[in-house]
Amino acid sequence: MPARKRKVTYPAPRTATRAVRPGAGGDNVRQGVIEIDLNAGNGRPGLAVGGRVRILGSGLYAGEDAVIERFVGGVIPAAFVRTIAGRTRQARTVDLEPLPEQG
Repeated sequence: MPARKRKVTYPAPRTATRAVRPGAGGDNVRQGVIEIDLNAGNGRPGLAVGGRVRILGSGLYAGEDAVIERFVGGVIPAAFVRTIAGRTRQARTVDLEPLPEQG
């Protein structure tokens, strides 16, 4: 009858006990970290279907004027908008700024 194999034990990883060098800057914020807007769920009051808005933020069509076509339900209120150039997109209502009415 062959002998039984013994269980192999591995040493603990050394990375867990590695000390931070002084001046290494442990307080640095990582590049590319996303900041979450906790007020996005509240939406923006004063928006209505057919209203003119400006798209804020850094996303698609940012800074362009648009018209609200419909609202989209969900946890974070959103609206389906059509830009003056005729392109459409869905945007959070907190990323829409109402424009003054032109008379």
